[in-house]
Amino acid sequence: MSFPMLDDCTRLSRLEPPTARVTMVLDTDTYNEIDDQFALAYALLSEERLSVEAVYAAPFSNRRVRPEDGMEQSYEEIVRVLERMDRSPDGFALKGSRSYLPAADEPVPSPAVDDLVERAMASREDPLYVVPIGAITNIASAILTCPEIVERIVVVWLGGQPHGWHTAREYNLQQDLHAARVILDSGVPFVHIPCKNVAEHLTTTLPELDAHITGHNALGDYLFAIFQDYADDHFARAKVLWDLSAVAWLIDSAWVPTVVTHAPLLTDRVTWSLDSRRHLMREAIGCDRNAIFGDLFRKIAAF
Repeated sequence: MSFPMLDDCTRLSRLEPPTARVTMVLDTDTYNEIDDQFALAYALLSEERLSVEAVYAAPFSNRRVRPEDGMEQSYEEIVRVLERMDRSPDGFALKGSRSYLPAADEPVPSPAVDDLVERAMASREDPLYVVPIGAITNIASAILTCPEIVERIVVVWLGGQPHGWHTAREYNLQQDLHAARVILDSGVPFVHIPCKNVAEHLTTTLPELDAHITGHNALGDYLFAIFQDYADDHFARAKVLWDLSAVAWLIDSAWVPTVVTHAPLLTDRVTWSLDSRRHLMREAIGCDRNAIFGDLFRKIAAF
């Protein structure tokens, strides 16, 4: 599979942190955990910075759930969040891939893939920001289906570990290694937000959520309820809401500082292999936890 090659000037321009309002789509395994629901709400509540055109349900799997079931459950959870925000899912929430990529050059078709290709190829001066916060299957499938979108999108992904870490293993990444390699090898402008030492700083607690988001509206009460139900015992317990990081970078890139680096290779041992001859990308190196949660809490309370 061959992909369009961006020149260095264009690539570096696309990798610049956005300073104006951007157009984006969100790709989420919404029912896998509880951080996706917060990230979805955060994106939709940030209209001053983000124009969210579509939300895609991503596959996920575990010991009880197959990828197809995970995608269906995620779609249903997207609808539940939208209901509490008085938003219709019609033409906005779309189902994604029903399996992971069977091979590095075999896309998995879905309504989400078709929608992403169509939106990316539509005439626009600025790129479409694509924000996956689960397995990156839908995005890789779209790139394999229409490689030309590499020239028209910027991918901002929460997944994997820092490039200097001893392993790349992390839930989002290791579910679909073929898809992760498509993103890294296609040359698509890519902003990588790792989990260890970066997104893992985004922790909050039940008492903090009770103080700041309950009693204002149905959305805040729902987010509090799913957080409360996630654990049997909340004593001295904080929970990471990883997925907020990808949305936060688009809202204010200072809250998620990044560096320009070379795209690593993902090995069969699920480790990073660094090569300075590879194309450039961005890697996040931290998160301003207080700024991000402060912005999120104010927006939920004011909704």
